[in-house]
Amino acid sequence: MRGRSRSSSIVKVEQVGEDSVEESLDRSAFPNINANWVNVKGAWVIHVVLIFCGKLVIDTIPGMTQQLSWTTVNLTYLALTYLMFHWVTGIPFDPSLHAGAYDDLTLWEQIDDGAQYTPAKKWLFCVPIGLFLASTHYTNYDPWLFAINLTALILGLIPKLPQLHRQRVRFMSHDLSETPTPVDSSFPPSGTQTPLSSEKSPLITVTEAHFS
Repeated sequence: MRGRSRSSSIVKVEQVGEDSVEESLDRSAFPNINANWVNVKGAWVIHVVLIFCGKLVIDTIPGMTQQLSWTTVNLTYLALTYLMFHWVTGIPFDPSLHAGAYDDLTLWEQIDDGAQYTPAKKWLFCVPIGLFLASTHYTNYDPWLFAINLTALILGLIPKLPQLHRQRVRFMSHDLSETPTPVDSSFPPSGTQTPLSSEKSPLITVTEAHFS
């Protein structure tokens, strides 16, 4: 069987979501309760409360040192917020409310209707930085723990950058749109006339007797 091979790339950046009139109407039909909670009173303080409570719980583990405790708190917070804001897409509950307009968007991309540099996004951007600075200080600037915390911080902040809004990085992706119809000996290539039969039809001679 002959045909062109599928094009593929190791790393590919794709844009998701549409800005059509229909998508905008679907998003504005009802309030997005999946993302509007970040602007509710007390939503900002809950991050500090959860970090503090998590620190107390981790400190109760036998043999836990302050260096490991702060590093664990930092990594746990970054992992959970990455999963919540940048990994899960769509609306977990009642996804049909907006006719699937948010199916391809993460929670971070849904906040404030995708607007950048809003107070809520600035706060969510500064919290992991403050936690990183605190963990760096209380780990006595240990180089190995500093490298681990810094790497986790960078991985947690990169998806929050405006340049990556609605952008998806795909690894080892295949472009199926360029895959042609396979061609073999029984299927002629495009541009040629498909034969109706392999046998030739006999010639019919028309005479005056056919019209009498």
